[in-house]
Amino acid sequence: MKFFYKPYITSVLTDLLMLLLSFYVVLNLTPTANEATLTTYAWPMVYFTLAWFVLSYAFKRYKPLQDEKYYKVSIRLLYVSEIIFMASLGLIKVYFPQFSGYVLLSTTIVSFLVSYLLISLYYAYRFAVEYREIEFVPDERLNAKVKPANPLDKESYDQLCNTILNHSGKKALQYLLKKFDLSSGNTFVYFSVDPDSLQMQQNYLYSTVIQLERLNDMRNVNRRFAIINDKLPDNGIFVCCFESKSTRKKEILGKHIKGLNYLFYTFDFFYKRVMPKIVLTKKLYYFISQGKNRIFSKTEIFGRLFYCGFKVIGEKKIDNLTYVVAQREKHPEPPHNNIYGSLIGLRRVGKDGKAFKVYKMRTMHPYSEYLQGYIYEKNNLKEGGKFKRDYRVTTLGGFMRKYWLDELPMIYNLLRGDMKLVGVRPLSNHFYSLYSKELQQKRNKFKPGLLPPFYADMPKTLSDIENSEMKYLIACEKRGVFITDLRYLFLILNNILIKKARSG
Repeated sequence: MKFFYKPYITSVLTDLLMLLLSFYVVLNLTPTANEATLTTYAWPMVYFTLAWFVLSYAFKRYKPLQDEKYYKVSIRLLYVSEIIFMASLGLIKVYFPQFSGYVLLSTTIVSFLVSYLLISLYYAYRFAVEYREIEFVPDERLNAKVKPANPLDKESYDQLCNTILNHSGKKALQYLLKKFDLSSGNTFVYFSVDPDSLQMQQNYLYSTVIQLERLNDMRNVNRRFAIINDKLPDNGIFVCCFESKSTRKKEILGKHIKGLNYLFYTFDFFYKRVMPKIVLTKKLYYFISQGKNRIFSKTEIFGRLFYCGFKVIGEKKIDNLTYVVAQREKHPEPPHNNIYGSLIGLRRVGKDGKAFKVYKMRTMHPYSEYLQGYIYEKNNLKEGGKFKRDYRVTTLGGFMRKYWLDELPMIYNLLRGDMKLVGVRPLSNHFYSLYSKELQQKRNKFKPGLLPPFYADMPKTLSDIENSEMKYLIACEKRGVFITDLRYLFLILNNILIKKARSG
């Protein structure tokens, strides 16, 4: 590995601000430092700062954090702090005898703690909801058709039904008997939580795989889905079950007395939903719980299935579990560098049809982006062009959308020049494909905007939205962008501020 590299300017500037903060804290709160003048510590601090930057560069602390592991970054910071203190203690005492060793130690400790806190916050944000890549290479799927198999004999069939009855209950057994042929030798009912045992199964031996252990009690869910995807023939069926977040919430709130029930739910949610997703608490959670009884939203499970190459074709609520029927459509998606933190970058179609990232606050559950086509097919659109009953949106996300709080980061796009203040809304590829070719061509001539003409006309259907945007774009061509945008800005502000129009 080469010693010299281009330092990441953000890391350098962050360190500079951190050192200034550390010096301020030490020089103002340490009794020894208060008794001396600032000039007494000026040159020692310059030496300390230079040593910090040189050693940080040497230990490769200024490489982009997105390419580094959390523990490696932390260890490098510890090494830099230790070496600087030991080296500085000797040299500063020789050349600056008036400089207090206590101040030096305090500065080193504060610098380390502040840096470590900033690093931890960065990684906590970055992996606020962990996205697991599928480290799995599927085969070439030659002749991917189900292989003939002999049906189960009566004794084996009865034993299978009794096992399902004891494990999942009478209602689940009745549902499976109604939907699938359990006596077929091509149906595999699976109870284990170990994904590796799936790999021992022969490819294309089963046309249907039924997983009856709750996904809540499993780790490496994506990897499990990917293995099943590989084992199934083309258009094979996969059935799984899980307890959803909404079901868990309803059960806890109804189980405990009022007042305490929300306290129990908050603790349960933090422990079983938040802790497994944050890099700082993930290992502690898995050590305590062994990965059992995690909380999944319906959106996340459905999105994971689509990400892993399945299409959801049915669902059934039985007791406290949701049973999902999915059909194999394709290979799992290639790995993406998706990060499910609170601030997200969404690929949108911009001027000249070029894709760019729009920055917003996350308002949806993880893996929501893989469900856009599915939600559209199931629910179509409501007034204003939004999805009906879009369960992908979180409770907090709904509040943020209502008051446009989720769109505040788009100001960054405005400053970068990707967008302008008034203009057509930047669309995903899916929504863009729903528009007419003529409208697509006109959209490509102009930058999208923060405030769409939607809020000037308040259309109710997708067709009305297209007409509204077409009218705006034609006006831009005839009257000029500046005059048109100014006119629309007044109309939009009147609807928002006076008529109290709200985002969906």
